[in-house]
Amino acid sequence: MPVRRYLIEGRVQGVGFRYFTRKTARVLGIMGYVRNLADGSVEALGEGDAQSLEHWEASLRQGPPGSRVDSVRIEDAVSPGETEFRIR
Repeated sequence: MPVRRYLIEGRVQGVGFRYFTRKTARVLGIMGYVRNLADGSVEALGEGDAQSLEHWEASLRQGPPGSRVDSVRIEDAVSPGETEFRIR
């Protein structure tokens, strides 16, 4: 299954972005994690089928109410070996 790493920049900390990301990932059956980074961005790593990752990416670009997503960088990644989706 494909694995993608997303770096999300904008107003994405302190607005419930990680909880939004986890909820969306769990609904779509994506395994992985999300965490805040020291520079104010959010890193999300997900493993799932291509269609689920596509839907998840669209939700990451939108974000929860109160957030503002300025950019999303995407890279292929290695499986994190998670059996669920977690906030780190």
